[in-house]
Amino acid sequence: MDAASARETTVSSVNSFGSKSTLSVGETEYEVFRLDAVPGHERLPFSLKVLLENLLRTEDGANVTKAQIEALGSWDAAAEPSTEIQFTPARVVMQDFTGVPCIVDLATMREAVTALGGDPNKINPLSPAEMVIDHSVIADLFGSENALERNVEIEYERNGERYQFLRWGQTAFNDFKVVPPGTGIVHQVNIEHLAKVIYDRTVDGVLRAYPDTCVGTDSHTTMVNGLGVLGWGVGGIEAEAAMLGQPVSMLIPRVVGFKLSGEIPAGVTATDVVLTITDMLRKHGVVGKFVEFYGEGVASVPLANRATIGNMSPEFGSTAAMFPIDDVTLDYLRLTGRSEDAVALVEAYSKLQGLWHDPSVEPVFSEYMELDLGTVVPSIAGPKRPQDRILLSEAKSQFEQDILSYATPSTSEDIVDLESKHSFPASDPGAVPGEEEDETREVHIASGGPAAASNPVKVTTDNGSYILDNGAVTLAAITSCTNTSNPSVMLAAGLLARNALDKGLKQKPWVKTTLGPGSKVVTDYYEKSGLDKALEGLGFYTVGYGCTICIGNSGPLIEEVSAAVNEHDLAVTAVLSGNRNFEGRISPDVKMNYLASPPLVVAYALAGSMHFDFETDALGTDHDGNDVFLRDIWPSPEEVQSTIDSSISREQFIKQYATVFDGDERWRSLPTPDDAIFQWDESSTYVRKAPYFDGMSMELTPVTDITGARVLATLGDSVTTDHISPAGSIKPGTPAAEYLTAHGVDRKDFNSFGSRRGNHEVMIRGTFANIRLKNLLVSAVNDGAVVEGGFTRDFTQPGGPQSYIYDASQNYQAAATPLVIFGGKEYGSGSSRDWAAKGTSLLGVKAVITESFERIHRSNLIGMGVVPLQFPVGESWESLGLDGTEIVSIEGLEELNSGVTPKTVKVTAAPSEFSPEGKETVEFDAIVRIDTPGEADYYRNGGILQYVLRSLV
Repeated sequence: MDAASARETTVSSVNSFGSKSTLSVGETEYEVFRLDAVPGHERLPFSLKVLLENLLRTEDGANVTKAQIEALGSWDAAAEPSTEIQFTPARVVMQDFTGVPCIVDLATMREAVTALGGDPNKINPLSPAEMVIDHSVIADLFGSENALERNVEIEYERNGERYQFLRWGQTAFNDFKVVPPGTGIVHQVNIEHLAKVIYDRTVDGVLRAYPDTCVGTDSHTTMVNGLGVLGWGVGGIEAEAAMLGQPVSMLIPRVVGFKLSGEIPAGVTATDVVLTITDMLRKHGVVGKFVEFYGEGVASVPLANRATIGNMSPEFGSTAAMFPIDDVTLDYLRLTGRSEDAVALVEAYSKLQGLWHDPSVEPVFSEYMELDLGTVVPSIAGPKRPQDRILLSEAKSQFEQDILSYATPSTSEDIVDLESKHSFPASDPGAVPGEEEDETREVHIASGGPAAASNPVKVTTDNGSYILDNGAVTLAAITSCTNTSNPSVMLAAGLLARNALDKGLKQKPWVKTTLGPGSKVVTDYYEKSGLDKALEGLGFYTVGYGCTICIGNSGPLIEEVSAAVNEHDLAVTAVLSGNRNFEGRISPDVKMNYLASPPLVVAYALAGSMHFDFETDALGTDHDGNDVFLRDIWPSPEEVQSTIDSSISREQFIKQYATVFDGDERWRSLPTPDDAIFQWDESSTYVRKAPYFDGMSMELTPVTDITGARVLATLGDSVTTDHISPAGSIKPGTPAAEYLTAHGVDRKDFNSFGSRRGNHEVMIRGTFANIRLKNLLVSAVNDGAVVEGGFTRDFTQPGGPQSYIYDASQNYQAAATPLVIFGGKEYGSGSSRDWAAKGTSLLGVKAVITESFERIHRSNLIGMGVVPLQFPVGESWESLGLDGTEIVSIEGLEELNSGVTPKTVKVTAAPSEFSPEGKETVEFDAIVRIDTPGEADYYRNGGILQYVLRSLV
């Protein structure tokens, strides 16, 4: 038990309801705050009970008041959220991409506090913070026994400066723990080890028990919801504030009750269930809401499946996706090595507080949905959004429609020319991957579907030749916290690989195959079951313990494949067992990305093309020449369960997590400075002092209206944080590459944007630079054609020519011209990327005006001093006749100086010398999306970090 003395981040409880009590578990007594002291508690959903306890325990009469507690106890399920509360998470969880900037900012704040006359030691995590380094390993090498070792070596070579900095942070800051590289994925490590379900902590000499809650610098923090732990993703900005004792300001949410019944049928995986739920909830609309699962079917959902569902909460848009605590929870805690004392506390506390699941009771919810698990069928999702679910039985026909939007077809002469050289009908829309013979060698076909979308290209390698076409699967990856935490799908993939090998099947030669386990326990049970060799037999060698492909750390495709793709503009595909498949995310060479269960990833590696129907198309032939179909090698549920029972044990978890914070020799040998204030290396291109506090004083600078602004980008719907935030590789010739070159970095050492998140100079140059970003403002100087990439028009130059967004922003800032962005629906969906907001702010953007925002990015914009505004309901920049050439002014923001947050502000968009002739001035009232008084305080201070810093001084 963690009973070490520690200081809680909140002041002593006022205890208006007399809820303070004791709970005895075995020989130990805990101080608790009883929910039954609050009228109405018994009708609250599980998640709101957790929030209620949080308020009871942190009530101080100022930030947390009796009125807030009463409002939550008398929660009106049908009402729209209107009551603000202050939620204090028990801990903060980080991954290294988003965590490094947090530690950079904390280190910078120590200097800023000193400059303002304060104590730098006040800049110290006051809530426990844990970082798992999982986002940096790249699958450079694959398909070989030494892939893991070499990728880790390269990882340390690339990231030595960052890792040394994190080692300093681990020693310089109290209550900050780091799980070193090569250990696992943050969310899997969280559920398998870090999460407690019920937290215990000594406060003022008294041992206290309360629900484990967390916020994390990754949107998939919600994976821990499957364990009954309330938590969700926030931007790194909010996480820093939480680490420094600031509560998370939020409105009491609506809660969607999702009733589960029945059982998952044979042949259906947890991935199929979660893709079905994602589809349902995205259509229903749950952005900003809690989702809570209940009903008789909950007991039949294994904990790993619950975690898979919780993990995908950002994909269906909810803040959290909670499962309650029950015997399944306790069994999982025991399996993963938690002590019996810890398990006993979870059970006793949950039953005392009414947090134990009773399937016979239906809580009151704001909205209701239901799913009979027995109706779920195999599915995939793609080609560019997780909610775009496709029934596996319809995958081929849907692909044939979707490919027309991506493919560059060849001329009929090209197809005929290929037909004359090879004994196969390349233009046949019914062609499927198979094996054909020409005069000298075996030729494999990766067909592109309809003839109209076919673009066959001959690829020659040292191992033979094949024809590559649109739709070819060029990357098949078992990856991501979503599924690698789930033994049922991981072992099903291994069993399918074994069965395929037994039949004589092999993966297609153009497919890059990777395996990225979420923890070393996965490797343990693969080795114990012998299925590691089966997966390796199909090329699925372990490439690293980290996010790898799902985060875009895919490394290069097969060299000859990449060359063919780029030379002929092929629309090839990736299939991954991840949670994100947005455009440009997985690989710069791959236009279409599909989410699938791990066994289906293996199946698509065998098929080699999305133009494939698993029901009617054979994967190949066995040793006797008989056709082999997917149904012939798909493992039965009984076989999967038997393998789970024989290959997974509690001892594996205890062994692997006993030294989880120690790291290997590489980690332990990193030089570690011991100064309280970090000594910045001015020559570093990885870690640089953040600029957010430059010139800051204790006095607030009054909020001003925005006048004379230019439009930096006019964007469409579903612009994600992947489109905004720098991610993936750094391409030569771009502003970020030019900066690195100017600082003596060779092209081969550019590394990824994610690895350089601690250097704002690199990151600002990569903001809005995604290769798939479509800034429609640029079309006017390209004869109306849509241009992809990080480009805009620079209206500081004659004619307003096309320019890199970074270069234009520098010219605008030199001219003291503020910037705004026009967007569409669901702006900022996707991962909780703090740099999507930080980069926006540093580019000089003062306001973002859209049709709607996703929750985390809207909050992050405010945290960086950027005001989020929405067009009037039913309107868009297009419907209002805007095109981005206007000069924009925003009136009414100054009301914030008087402590009032205006509901709307007046926006005036006047034509400029770059506007089409006859264009008229447009005026409209934009909705101000500063939703809480706390957010208004942050905005008045210029951002959340400035607010915290002034509070501490």
